[in-house]
Amino acid sequence: MRTSLTKRRKIISGTLGLALVAGAVGGYAGRYELREKWLEHQFEARHYNAAVMEKALMIAGGNPAEAQNESKEAFSIADEFTQARTAPSGIVAPGAYSAAFTALSSMSHTAGSWHEVTKVPYDADDPRYRDWYSNSSGGAGHVTGRVTGLAADALGHVYAAGANGGVWRSSTGGGAWTPIADALPSLSGGDLQLAGDGALWYATGEANTGGTSYVGAGVYRLATPAAGSFSPSDRVGGKELESTTIGRLRWGGGTVFAATNRGIWYHDASSASGDWKPAFYPNPDWMPQITDDAGTVLVPAGSQWKGDSASGPTNAAYKNIVNDIAVDPKNPKHVVAAIGWRSGDTYNGFYETQDFTKGPSSWKKLSVVLGGISNGSDIGYTTFAFSKDGSRLYAMVQAPSKINSSSSLAGIYVSKTGSPNGPWNQIATSQQLHNSGSALDRKGYAVGVQAWYNQFLQVDPANPDHVWAGLEEVFETKDAGSHWAAIAPYWNFGFPCWDISDAKNTCPMAPHSDQHSVTVGTAGGSPVVFIGNDGGIYRRPVNGTNNANGNGTDWKSMTEDGTMDALQYYSVSVGKDTTNGGVVVSGGLQDNGVSNLFAVKPDGTNGDTTMGSNFGGDGGDGAADPANGCNQLQEYVNLDIKITNNCALNKGALSADQASSWSLNPGDPSPRFIAPIAVDSQDSKGFITGGRYVYTSDKGWGMRSADEWTKAFDLGAGHSATAVAMHGGVGYVTWCGPCNNAGFTRGLATNAGGSWHAVTLPDAVPNRFLAGVGIDPTNTQHAYVAVNGFSRRFTEGPGAGVGHVYETTDGGATWSDISANLPDVPASSVKQLANGGLVLGTDLATFYRAPGATGWSVLGTGLPTTTVMDVEAGPDGNVYVATHGRGIWSIAAPQ
Repeated sequence: MRTSLTKRRKIISGTLGLALVAGAVGGYAGRYELREKWLEHQFEARHYNAAVMEKALMIAGGNPAEAQNESKEAFSIADEFTQARTAPSGIVAPGAYSAAFTALSSMSHTAGSWHEVTKVPYDADDPRYRDWYSNSSGGAGHVTGRVTGLAADALGHVYAAGANGGVWRSSTGGGAWTPIADALPSLSGGDLQLAGDGALWYATGEANTGGTSYVGAGVYRLATPAAGSFSPSDRVGGKELESTTIGRLRWGGGTVFAATNRGIWYHDASSASGDWKPAFYPNPDWMPQITDDAGTVLVPAGSQWKGDSASGPTNAAYKNIVNDIAVDPKNPKHVVAAIGWRSGDTYNGFYETQDFTKGPSSWKKLSVVLGGISNGSDIGYTTFAFSKDGSRLYAMVQAPSKINSSSSLAGIYVSKTGSPNGPWNQIATSQQLHNSGSALDRKGYAVGVQAWYNQFLQVDPANPDHVWAGLEEVFETKDAGSHWAAIAPYWNFGFPCWDISDAKNTCPMAPHSDQHSVTVGTAGGSPVVFIGNDGGIYRRPVNGTNNANGNGTDWKSMTEDGTMDALQYYSVSVGKDTTNGGVVVSGGLQDNGVSNLFAVKPDGTNGDTTMGSNFGGDGGDGAADPANGCNQLQEYVNLDIKITNNCALNKGALSADQASSWSLNPGDPSPRFIAPIAVDSQDSKGFITGGRYVYTSDKGWGMRSADEWTKAFDLGAGHSATAVAMHGGVGYVTWCGPCNNAGFTRGLATNAGGSWHAVTLPDAVPNRFLAGVGIDPTNTQHAYVAVNGFSRRFTEGPGAGVGHVYETTDGGATWSDISANLPDVPASSVKQLANGGLVLGTDLATFYRAPGATGWSVLGTGLPTTTVMDVEAGPDGNVYVATHGRGIWSIAAPQ
């Protein structure tokens, strides 16, 4: 998800090896000095990369001050993911998910069942993959997707919420996971909490302001979590919190509070019935109209809103963000809230009410000062943590003014009176945490560089001075901040204990980076702490052991058995396994590289017992040779494409000339974060990709240089390719630009019928993000586009509606809506199968339209209700889909 983070991750794992080889002759001291200089140079070059800055400026769009602020924020590129679902209006209307889910529930299904291909352990340190561009040996061990919520009890039950994978339960203190929320309309995890009565509360809608976060369908309460599963009837309240993100649920005096991107809401904690009630939102003029299920208006539309609630102003989503709530353990009517946008706004700050039942007017902005920071625009993303007895109130604060610097962390603070009015004492700075054993010691990338994205705080229930703090790494103090230890460093690269050979590597496990959730529970009857991050879940004793550097020596991955497949794929690639039989299945992942699995059989079983990661960082789009699945094109991000002819199998490449992969990065000026790649579906020696420019090649799998691309077409300044397809040398490319909700435009180019040219799309095609394109293999004049986003009839212009699939039979000159009975749900990928049937991947399901039919059915049974990003037809006769939260699945293609 994060350009800033993952580019640097790749650089360290790759350039570290080069520096080690180059310095080997001079002994350890010389080797270390050269490595340090090399890494510092690379960090500085990437941090101020001109192309990244130019792209970020374009994305910021329309607001010069915001553009300047974002220009050095490489993370802003990740916002592209949400643009597909929110442009041009910038918001998803309440009720959109429930309406789509209701429509989906009444649809027929085709025959056949889905098989989960990637339900195997995924070893990020697999020794088979130590190629030049791999992160293997960094110490993360077995991983899965991002875990945004954790809850645990004293009986060994652990509950985990995936970023878009639903809720998982373990009854063994971790491992042997079972999904328990697959019946819900949204699997996007915002928060997960066990209430005092033992009920498990699941807030959907991930509140990270990064790019791969989804809004949700509200809050759900499961009364018997140790044995039951969530159902739609478990929803708390009505649709009031639909299409929001919910960062925290907090309890006090029989009331549960929700911190959302549309203000603070509250509800009776003992029951699911009754509406959520709005408690406070600082900018009423930027609030949409929100009604309950009966149509009663709970929040009137503000003066900034015109017409339908889905057609609000450009920046509406940023004007009422509540990051966290703290309820005074001594007085549950006394509530404190941290409110504000990560890049700063006049409404940012801490707010307080002495009695929330007296309504919005009871909330006041505090006059508190945190160190040298006044309670205003420089109070950004904040997390609170009360000690169990209320004697301590801790706060981790991000500073918007520092968002362009090497760290945006303002600091960690404590009020030793437990009062939000302080006095507040700063107990940690970025430098202090760095000095505690951190692995982040490079110029331009310090501790807290992603404090806008990575945060958790947890106080030990048995000790008010014992605190765990999660940023990119995990830090621990046992004396209220006088001393800290980096118990979970970013990785082991750069530490003296590290070696690329496992036999010589003496470092302990370094849990995956980018921390999001934490809880204290039990395992085997002993207290343990669980952390959730971009790589899954890890556990250690509450009072663990550290080495001399302050790094924990007793971490254990909770996903090593492979039973939790919450992997967030952007793409899937399939080709024959010429060595083992079956097929090779690979896929690009959010912050977990590219996974590679051999010997997958048509029934979904496989002979490879463990997946490995052959490319590190973020894995983007990819493509494979149908005749040989180890011929792969795999993207890091932003068209940083690599080619390999052996699946990048390599037991130790410490220099570029030892690599089993080569860079084909064309150096495009404005590629998408996840830029599209495809091979020619008639002749796999043909490739197509795009950013501002469309690039093609007929050089095949022997390509070794970006110079071998042909720059086929210029999509235009400020335009970026969103989807590509090619058959027999005929290509179709969709684009957007600007791609956000400030002047959003989209278009299409093709060489169908001759030379490359731009297509004028008619009004019948909605003004939304064109996420997928497919070609009829029997007629290249016949093609399809998949349209993302929920429909917004007030903002799309003429012809707007609920359409999500459009068809041309004349090379793009005219288009018709073939959505028919499809729900109004964002669509990402469309493919025509050999039999003429169409397969469509969407945010809720995969659909199928049989040859000659006009209506759609849900394809098969058993696929979780989560986002399908990519659809591919395998050479084994199966259809494969990449889901962004529940791994890769396959089903026999309909006959």
